Amino acid sequence: MTNYLQIENLNKSFGTLELLNNISFQLSKGQKIAMIAPNGTGKTTLFNIIYGKDSPDSGSVTFLKDISIGFLEQDPSYDPSKTVIGQVFTSSAGIIHTIEEYEKSLITSDKKELQRAIEQMEIHNAWDYENRIKQILGKLKISDFQKTMGKLSGGQRKRVALANALINNPDLLILDEPTNHLDLEMIEWLEEYLIDGNFTLLMVTHDRYFLDRVCDEIIELDNKSLYVYKGNYSYYLEKRSERIENESIGIDKARNLMRKELDWIRRQPKARGTKAKYRVEAFQDLKEKASASRREKKVNINVKLSRLGSKIIDIKGLNKCFDEITVIKDFSYKFSKYEKVGIIGDNGSGKTTFLNLITNLINPDSGTIDIGETISFGYYKQEGLQFDENKKVIDIATSIAEVVTIGNGHNIGISQFLNHFLFPPDVQHSFVYKLSGGEKRRLYLMTILMRNPNFLILDEPTNDLDILTLNVLEDYLQNFQGCVIIVSHDRYFMDKLVDHLFVFEGNGIIKDFPGNYSDYRRYLTAKDKEQRILLKDEKKIDETIEKVKKPFIKKLSFKEQREFGKLTEEINDLENEKKKLEKEISSGALKQEELILKSNRIGEIINLIDQKSERWLELSELNIDK
Repeated sequence: MTNYLQIENLNKSFGTLELLNNISFQLSKGQKIAMIAPNGTGKTTLFNIIYGKDSPDSGSVTFLKDISIGFLEQDPSYDPSKTVIGQVFTSSAGIIHTIEEYEKSLITSDKKELQRAIEQMEIHNAWDYENRIKQILGKLKISDFQKTMGKLSGGQRKRVALANALINNPDLLILDEPTNHLDLEMIEWLEEYLIDGNFTLLMVTHDRYFLDRVCDEIIELDNKSLYVYKGNYSYYLEKRSERIENESIGIDKARNLMRKELDWIRRQPKARGTKAKYRVEAFQDLKEKASASRREKKVNINVKLSRLGSKIIDIKGLNKCFDEITVIKDFSYKFSKYEKVGIIGDNGSGKTTFLNLITNLINPDSGTIDIGETISFGYYKQEGLQFDENKKVIDIATSIAEVVTIGNGHNIGISQFLNHFLFPPDVQHSFVYKLSGGEKRRLYLMTILMRNPNFLILDEPTNDLDILTLNVLEDYLQNFQGCVIIVSHDRYFMDKLVDHLFVFEGNGIIKDFPGNYSDYRRYLTAKDKEQRILLKDEKKIDETIEKVKKPFIKKLSFKEQREFGKLTEEINDLENEKKKLEKEISSGALKQEELILKSNRIGEIINLIDQKSERWLELSELNIDK
């Protein structure tokens, strides 16, 4: 099997912090691999080394020569002055170059150059390149192609960068969190696109449904080492658990052996030390193994809730518009104790507006929001990371509280609480700008929870959090004795937690659906199937009516019937001519002027086929008596 990417013996440290220790793996043609690792353990560093933006202390990264590669970085760079379409074309210099070379070859006298250019146009599918760009951007809901990149939101820029990675149909795709800033419809489209496409794929994602469906292999970066699991996410969970258990057993055995060896070494006279040197050396190996820690580093979310009274939130007749756009129309709902609500809907449908209304950050146009006196909100905003990057982690925490009340009612110091969120003392005294994106998100979550809220509002909480942290957060929320509202594109996260959904359908309409996201998708599928059956039945009825009415409906004239039959023959003839010309052009036996003529004729044939096919469709719709 052909190796597209070879990573050999990579090592990388930042000062005394070692992130990568002798990392090696390979990516072969056709493989689709996901990488899993806790935040701050070196994923982004490894990807930056693969991108060529950083270099290892030692080791090598080798790509197969002449393969095309599509990169999606977690924080893509862009030219703020370029238009969307201009930015996309910039990243596709290879195909742009191919088109330019073809145009040049038409006016030169180099027969071989023209033939090579035509072959490259075919290889890169450059004939319909611009249409493909617009189709992908359309699926990613980027419609204003002339808007400058500097005027786009962060999410829109990430989607343009994703389009950049996809449009060239690269041999190898390397994607860092591709589902961030995509809505559920886009994620499902991207899922199918990657499953059906002939891609070789390496990606980092926290979306477990996406990972499970797209990838057939998982590599885990854990304690500076790499582990490979040839299977999906379920297989990974099972085998990882077995690996950790086996390692723990091995460490316990090593500790017992070390005690015996230590006792033996202490009892020996120094004069006999040289006679059993191998045992002293073996003892050192045992000591290293016994000192290894297999304690799982997990976030410990254990925060005391403020008391929750009987009255939660009562919404009546809520309305909100921006200019002429209605985002919430006549919505009423009464929240109950302990309920967990998921919110889904397209971007711009009013989800964040709704959250800002119930937290009194903005005012409604009409209607009332009556909030219970005991309600203490914890609002985790999608764009809420507003820390001073030049402050230390512990200073961020102490600016909120010096002590935190945990679940058992005890107060603990802020340093100990930071430890619970995997910020050890050395990191606590580091500056915020040194944290990874996921670590900043974890710190932000901690600052929300340490205020002891009893009504949590989480707007896209899964972005940039690693899967292990998500598992702990999910466990905490399942046992949370308060109310929760979740806006998330992570289907797994939603399915695991919510009791019901507020579905934002657009034009201000909000519907309450009794179930989780997968329940809702099954409902839509069943509804769509029912609609298709209904349309099929209606079509049969219409056909019956048409048969009854047929004598009174104008049929194709004799001339139109002849044209209809003739068009079928002409389209077939043009298709055959096109195939013949393509074969002649590829033969290498034509003269320069013949190559140009036949190449131009192919373009004419394509236009003729389009025109005649369109006319054929018009006549076929009228041909009710065929």
